[in-house]
Amino acid sequence: MGKTYRVCLIGCGRMGTTIDDEVKDRPHSNLWLPYSHAAGYVAVENTDLIAVSDVMQEKVEAAQERYDVPGGYTDYREMIEKEQPDIVSIATRPGPHAEMVIFAAEHNVKGIYCDKPLCCSMKEADAMAEACEKYGVKFNYGTQRRYADLYHKIRELIEAGEIGDVRCVIAECGSGAAQWSHTHTADMLMFLAGDPETEFAQGTVAAKDEDWQGDKLYADPGIMCGYIKFKNGVHGYMTAGGAYEFEVLGTKGRVRTLNNGLRGQLWKAKGQWNMQEEVPFLDVGIVSGTVKCIKDLVEALETGRDTQGDIQLARRSQEMILGIVESHRQGGIRIPLPLENRDLHVGRKDW
Repeated sequence: MGKTYRVCLIGCGRMGTTIDDEVKDRPHSNLWLPYSHAAGYVAVENTDLIAVSDVMQEKVEAAQERYDVPGGYTDYREMIEKEQPDIVSIATRPGPHAEMVIFAAEHNVKGIYCDKPLCCSMKEADAMAEACEKYGVKFNYGTQRRYADLYHKIRELIEAGEIGDVRCVIAECGSGAAQWSHTHTADMLMFLAGDPETEFAQGTVAAKDEDWQGDKLYADPGIMCGYIKFKNGVHGYMTAGGAYEFEVLGTKGRVRTLNNGLRGQLWKAKGQWNMQEEVPFLDVGIVSGTVKCIKDLVEALETGRDTQGDIQLARRSQEMILGIVESHRQGGIRIPLPLENRDLHVGRKDW
């Protein structure tokens, strides 16, 4: 038996402990469960959820009872100092994420699983990355599709040259909130493009003038359209239609997800006139993204390798979202990345 990793959870709300109750009643729900952070750690053999914290005592007690957790706190700092965990899981709203990550890193925590959105500004993201790198922390970001088998299979097909040279990645993910929803979208655009660095961002969001106070946008606006130019030449498009479908187009074919990741579809060029034929797509199955994320974090701790959703990738996808917001703010112009205005803050006041 290998080491059992001691885990502390910050945030006993929806993503931390209760979202499984929502997911279980959806079609195909059994394919994604467990979904919450707490349920994920209970499901992974070599992780032990030893304590939870939340500013609301009743949520702490409910989480302790539901998941049989011995330790309960209303101050995450006290929890980390007393429990000395190997891993800290952060499932709060994004406002305090930076201070939580930095505190955990400074107090000998070696693994962090932080839910999305990463934070509200690039200044915060920079500080998080600096702390993780300074103290050697393994970090995984809560964009769950990144850990799912289907999306990995699609990336393997792309890297094997099955659709030729990749020209663009299209995300049909609706006009949801920039931070709350499209942090998923940005991460998957980047993942399917090969995780390249970004040249510039451009787009339009549903922000109101009255929501701005200097460099702070006190809202989480919908993204009407977004365009990302990656440095490897791939174009990334965010459209307001559909509901979490992704398509990658290459010089010799295309591959796409169907029904929010339930299965994939591969088309390859055949003959003249740019005709394509569908190729049978291997059924890779669906496994909980939460469990895969936690297992990846544990394996990174054991082997010393990088995680699949490390802090630099998380920071890069966060910057894509903020770049689109800044583009809208400046009349839709191209915004070179890295973002010059590191103080640009996007987040609701109750975050």
